[in-house]
Amino acid sequence: MKRLDWKKGKKYLAAAAAAASVALAVTGCSTNGGTSNSGGTSSSSGGTSAFQGSSNETYYMVTFLSGIEYWKGCFAGMQAAAKDLGVKVVFTGAPQYDINQEVTTMQQVIAKHPAGILVTSINAQAMTPVINQAISAGIPVISFDSDAPQSKRYAYLGTSNIEAGQKAADYLGQALGGHGEVAVITTPGELNLDQRVQGFKEEMAAKYPGIKVVAVQNGNSDQIKTAQVTSALLQTYPNLAGIFCTEADEGTGAATAVQEAGKTGKVKIVSFDTDKATLNAIKSGEITATVAQGTWNMGFWGLMDLFVIHHNLVHPVANWQQSNVDPVPPEVDTGVTIVTKDNVNAYLQQ
Repeated sequence: MKRLDWKKGKKYLAAAAAAASVALAVTGCSTNGGTSNSGGTSSSSGGTSAFQGSSNETYYMVTFLSGIEYWKGCFAGMQAAAKDLGVKVVFTGAPQYDINQEVTTMQQVIAKHPAGILVTSINAQAMTPVINQAISAGIPVISFDSDAPQSKRYAYLGTSNIEAGQKAADYLGQALGGHGEVAVITTPGELNLDQRVQGFKEEMAAKYPGIKVVAVQNGNSDQIKTAQVTSALLQTYPNLAGIFCTEADEGTGAATAVQEAGKTGKVKIVSFDTDKATLNAIKSGEITATVAQGTWNMGFWGLMDLFVIHHNLVHPVANWQQSNVDPVPPEVDTGVTIVTKDNVNAYLQQ
């Protein structure tokens, strides 16, 4: 399926937003621990709305590395939509970076037969069968952040990761004046991270021939491992001028190693996401910039998609189920922003 441009999808999104704005408000609960609940009951008597759910109608968000700060922004968006719609949402996931754990968590959620599942895939190939299992059980599934594109999920909401990698390359390429040696630190095998690397390398090759990508190393989404990898890179490539890290823990790990080598500011680091450690490192100058994703939008619009599918509220064609027509935009780019010292305070204040 072709990626749906945000502008092309805005008519659908605007309609959903208008409907959500008149939905009855409910009281939500905040995240606490590995599994969290949010929901409420209707506060209005009289009148009905297509965008008014039930207080016992439950939707799940399933993640991996469930304890990391990154998911809080995604779930906050889902909670906001749940409050508008009058439904409950639950956050859960695999506590470790483990494919089998996430598959097992997904199977446990399917057994509860929720109204819908919003899921990010640690590995597209491994998650595809269990996503299809949910669909076969009549449970709508929306992917967010990291997709399983060959599965039967209805839609993917997240960053266009190839374009995000391109934006990172453009920023670093300009910051280096178009010349120098750079390295990439990533976690291979995770589709969204692989796409960021792809976009970065392609953009560098196309627009910055004076910059050479000398290495792509595995940081395993771990600060300590990344610090070790970065230290080795600095020794192997003494003229290294820049590092692109495809996720936040790798960014802070690289910053630690660069600082220990006495090269803070001399080696420019472009990271990913907006956890507080990353934002504070930008403020102090240890990280040059980071790529901020539209995490809140992923959670908010992901639940909106699940809700309209569960309630069969959208009909692009008659009998869309039998006609194999997707009732919601199949792919929506939730956008990215480059965060630097110039705008970091706006993110720190959130």
